[in-house]
Amino acid sequence: MKLYGIPNCDTVKKAKTWLTEQGHDFEWHDYKKTGISAETLEQWADQIGWETLLNRQGTTWRKLDADTKTKIDNKQAAIALMLIHTSIIKRPILDNNGTITVGFKPDMYAALFSR
Repeated sequence: MKLYGIPNCDTVKKAKTWLTEQGHDFEWHDYKKTGISAETLEQWADQIGWETLLNRQGTTWRKLDADTKTKIDNKQAAIALMLIHTSIIKRPILDNNGTITVGFKPDMYAALFSR
């Protein structure tokens, strides 16, 4: 199991704490230090949709100029942007044996691990 995100994100911190407290081992992937591959983003986008991956609520998106935002209208454009601005990827992303979960809520994770 692998958890993707950035270390200073409060939601990522909550997910890491929850996983640890519940006794789930996970590998941590820090976008800021390690980056992310286009292949990984492609796989995620194919599974959950590029729109789900793209964080349009955050500061990074809000700081983009209108022209750039307008051009993000398909998977390839979104992936290209996410490769440049990793903080624009929603977080955390949990890859649990190929099942991708975006975001964190305790009840959502509890349901995921009760299967």
